[in-house]
Amino acid sequence: MSQLRIHEKDNVAVVLHPAEGAQAGRGHKVALTDIPAGEHIIKYGFSIGHATTNIKAGDWVHTHNIKTNLGDILEYQYQPAPASVQTTRECPDFQGYRRQSGQVGVRNEVWIIPTVSCVNQNIRLMAQQATALFKDTPNVDGIFEITHPYGCSQLGDDHNSTQRILADLVCHPNAGAVLVVGLGCENNYIADFKKVLGDYDSERVKFLVAQEVEDEIAAGVELLGELVKYASGFTREVCPVSELVIGLKCGGSDGFSGITANPLVGAFSDRLLACGGSTVLTEVPEMFGAETILMNRAVDSSVFDKTVQLINDFKAYFKNYNQPIYENPSPGNKQGGISTLEEKSLGCTQKGGTGQVTDVIGYAGQVTKKGLTLLSSPGNDMVAATALAAAGCHIILFTTGRGTPLGTVIPTVKVATNSELFARKTNWMDFDAGQLLTGVSMQQLTDQFFSYIAEVASGKPTKAEHMGFREIAIFKNGVTL
Repeated sequence: MSQLRIHEKDNVAVVLHPAEGAQAGRGHKVALTDIPAGEHIIKYGFSIGHATTNIKAGDWVHTHNIKTNLGDILEYQYQPAPASVQTTRECPDFQGYRRQSGQVGVRNEVWIIPTVSCVNQNIRLMAQQATALFKDTPNVDGIFEITHPYGCSQLGDDHNSTQRILADLVCHPNAGAVLVVGLGCENNYIADFKKVLGDYDSERVKFLVAQEVEDEIAAGVELLGELVKYASGFTREVCPVSELVIGLKCGGSDGFSGITANPLVGAFSDRLLACGGSTVLTEVPEMFGAETILMNRAVDSSVFDKTVQLINDFKAYFKNYNQPIYENPSPGNKQGGISTLEEKSLGCTQKGGTGQVTDVIGYAGQVTKKGLTLLSSPGNDMVAATALAAAGCHIILFTTGRGTPLGTVIPTVKVATNSELFARKTNWMDFDAGQLLTGVSMQQLTDQFFSYIAEVASGKPTKAEHMGFREIAIFKNGVTL
């Protein structure tokens, strides 16, 4: 059996290649020393829980003999960590689309966004017919409908969140033009939605109320013709990587997530920040147990206070529904070797690298500051990916050890934690971080990965884009009428 000790303080190691018949599978943990009951289990140099029974050196360490140390809502003190000095040898350019607003997009697509789910099938038909008619239009990367289940029968914060997420997407720079389609009797009717949207370019954004026209499909296709013509006026031009906003996400994590893919994404984040770019870390419940690492990297006490509120508000959300705060990791995570939420979080937060946290924004908020931003969202893959897109991210880096076909309205790069997954699910996975376990250095792989993301930003399609996966999911917290 070969194994890896991640940190000199660790009393467990991760199995790389299990011996035949061994209990501890690939990605799981074995004890390096005898660990008495009640003693901390140390991984990544931090406690990931405590032993519930006496564990002997060489024993399998997992959910049967380890338990979380985490409790409820906590108080925190700001203890600023020394700022990470971020340097980079090279900041490459990419080929992007410069918008009238000054923003930059990495795709030039035409989006159809419904105000309400009642017209989801209508906009699918519009997209199909318009694609057939205008598929050869130069410079346009495609016409796509963005369906969702809401827009009516919602109250309060849920209604407001739906409107804000949709408004964020209307303004997204990856869309060269947008058609907003309403039914005509919904809560989120177009006149009200326009108030949330604010100022918009009437050439870039057009509206259609289905109940007000005889044939809404034909009317929609006609409007799409105008929008396609407008979008075709944009061409790719050289843009600095400092313009990029990159979302950081993981799903289907395994025992290698915190060893390969998440550290690689963290190294990418550090390099992009050094080039003047922006990254966004979300999945708040998967910060529990590692939150102080992020808090102490806050650029100032104000951002620290916002981070504390971010964490405790989400814990209060769990408690309000009488749910355990630490009901995590998932069954798939456990099969992959993750035993406690601390272990998952210490791996998850590595996607944020070592840079300072410069801002904290609420759900449906948008990135306004350079650097690393924390975004309020649950860990649910599609909800979090949608929140990252709405926040203004151009691309999402999605690490996974179990594998997922997920894709959302912006390019979603799937990064495999292990080479076996990358080789087996070639239709899902975009990049192999498992190379770090075969002798490739972090610097070498970060160089490759940075170049690859510049190619994606310049138009190289991801596997999810090839497969046509572009779903969204909006967070719901209240009643439905």
